Amino acid sequence: MRRGAAAVLLAALALPALAGVREPSGYRMDDYRAPVPDTLQGARVVGPEEAHALWASGEAVFVDVLPRAPRPANLPEGAFWRDRPRLSIPGAVWFPNAGYGAIAPVTETWFRDGLRAATGGDSARPLVFFCLDACWMSWNAAKRAQSYGHTQVIWFPEGSDGWTFMDYPVEALTAAPGEPVTQ
Repeated sequence: MRRGAAAVLLAALALPALAGVREPSGYRMDDYRAPVPDTLQGARVVGPEEAHALWASGEAVFVDVLPRAPRPANLPEGAFWRDRPRLSIPGAVWFPNAGYGAIAPVTETWFRDGLRAATGGDSARPLVFFCLDACWMSWNAAKRAQSYGHTQVIWFPEGSDGWTFMDYPVEALTAAPGEPVTQ
């Protein structure tokens, strides 16, 4: 292949990557740690500085959806297991596993009820959803909150990685009350 034709072919193959990631019509169902879109239809997207301003103002509820690490399958019966602490944005409400594309009905009820409790039943209260950088879990959770009727959904795609990169404060979180045992 001639050098010019090869360059044109390589450029054509790179075009989809340059165009960015498209929003799926539904939830992302796999490969959760992959490039994410720049948008979430119906939601506002913020970077670390704007997220910090919202946090400092106290006007928004921050919702962390990083999954909980599963207990290793090969751990002997009765062996001691300690979860890794989740260092996150201070005051955030942590809903482990609520960002998967498909969630168990018990997890969905826990998440919906937890968001209602966190907002005091005010579906117009701003909710900032995050996980880690390039994590579809927060995108899914924000989309899910919209389906529950929340109207001020904010997505922070850089998540706690972007937050800590800016050297903003963190604290250890515990899961929201009533966390289901199954995923």
